[in-house]
Amino acid sequence: MYLTLDHLTKRFPARGTAGEVTAVDDISLNIEKGQFVTLLGPSGCGKTTTLRLIAGFEFPTSGHITLDGQRLEDVPPNRRDMAMVFQSYAIFPHLNVFDNITYGLKIKKMSATEIRRKTEEVMKLTQLTGLHDRAPNQLSGGQQQRVALARALVVEPKVLLFDEPLSNLDAKLREEMRFEIRDLQKRLGITAIYVTHAQEEALVMSDLIAVINKGKLAQLGSPEEIYERPRSKFIADFIGLSDFIPARVESFDAETAQVTVGSATLTVTSMPGIVTGQTATLFIRPNDVAFVNDSQAENILCGTVKQATYLGDVVDYRVRVENLLVRVQAPSTHRRAVGEPVRLHLPTERCHIIAEE
Repeated sequence: MYLTLDHLTKRFPARGTAGEVTAVDDISLNIEKGQFVTLLGPSGCGKTTTLRLIAGFEFPTSGHITLDGQRLEDVPPNRRDMAMVFQSYAIFPHLNVFDNITYGLKIKKMSATEIRRKTEEVMKLTQLTGLHDRAPNQLSGGQQQRVALARALVVEPKVLLFDEPLSNLDAKLREEMRFEIRDLQKRLGITAIYVTHAQEEALVMSDLIAVINKGKLAQLGSPEEIYERPRSKFIADFIGLSDFIPARVESFDAETAQVTVGSATLTVTSMPGIVTGQTATLFIRPNDVAFVNDSQAENILCGTVKQATYLGDVVDYRVRVENLLVRVQAPSTHRRAVGEPVRLHLPTERCHIIAEE
């Protein structure tokens, strides 16, 4: 593997009390060259501390970091062959665009000709051509972010680190920059580690997503795996919209389980470790629940529409099924009225028994 985190742990002294706080708790992660890996989790989960450990801004309490065969624990940040793009951009206000981008190359004492060549190339890549003499305060937020990205790329690092770089941009520009960053990373084949709490960013940009919760690696997988097959209720709830439906396990085999939800019986996707008679939680995405009219259809919950919210291409429904509410997102082309009795189909392959925390 190109970059390896091996049982990485970081503890800080607790403020005002004795003892320690564990910010990163025994995280192991293998990253291949050229991968885009996102560290995703809520505020305070340890993702930024993990990134700072990789960058060398913090030192691990225990564990090892290896890049391209070299152990990094005792290597200072300026010798790790990495570059970071910060949330606040961190571009120098007293330098123009060109001088901001060339800063790292000048520290490396490259020739003026080589500096000019590399800088022109990266400015073209990041759509900054013609802005050489602009001051930072003359740039838009998106242009400032491109300057920060160009400054990181121009030194040709082995690993490019991102610390929530888009959080200060408006929604439309943030969406555009997601695709620009991902496209650049793919074209250059550079290894990237990206920290965010925004689930959509992680799903759109990543080859792998590492979900972190309370300092621990909760799940590692492709965007499809994380979204469609979350390992726990926390992950399912944190990423995307979810329905969690209480049920009772009646029988099961290796692939499916028969459960009761109120007076209804459903066949759902099983999971290891379940026991007949136990209370279980079913997980399904609201857009996977469908309204059906077929009285012979299987895997049906019957209910009444209690709320309908128009969202443009979809309508967000709350459907009362006996003593619980089920959320449904369905195309707005066929509307259901509040108070209307409905039948909900839960496809077996999309409805899973899920582990509690």
